[in-house]
Amino acid sequence: MARILVAEDDDNVRAFVVRALEMSGYDVTAASDGGLAAEEMAAKGGNFDLLLSDIKMPVMDGIALALTVGAQYPDVTIVLMTGFADQRERAHGLDALIYDVINKPFSLAQLTEKVADALAGKPANIIPLARQAF
Repeated sequence: MARILVAEDDDNVRAFVVRALEMSGYDVTAASDGGLAAEEMAAKGGNFDLLLSDIKMPVMDGIALALTVGAQYPDVTIVLMTGFADQRERAHGLDALIYDVINKPFSLAQLTEKVADALAGKPANIIPLARQAF
C-alpha cells in the first residue's frame, strides 16, 4: 500500500482528498500547512511514496515544501495542487522535481487517476485538466 502525505490548508479540500485517497486504498497522512508537512516527512524519515501538496499555503508554501522534500528525499514523488494560474506558473520551474500540477477544482476521478499515474511513474499529462467541482 502506497503511503501519501497530503499538505493542504483548506479543511474541506484536505478532507475530500484524504477521504478519496483512503477509499482508493492508500495510507494517508495529512498536514494543514507546508511546515507541518515538512516536519511529518522528517519525522517519518521520508518514508512516503508521494507528497500531494497545495501550492499556496501559510507557513511554508508548496513550492518551498517541494524543494525541501526533493532535496532531502529524492525518491518521494511530488504532485502539486493549485487553483491559481500564477501559482501554477511558479511550479513550471520545478519540472525536474515535481511530477505534475493538478488544477483546482478537480473531480474525484481526476485526483485518483493523477495519483495512480504518479505512483506508477507514467508520463504526466501536460494538457491542463478540465475544471470540475469537487
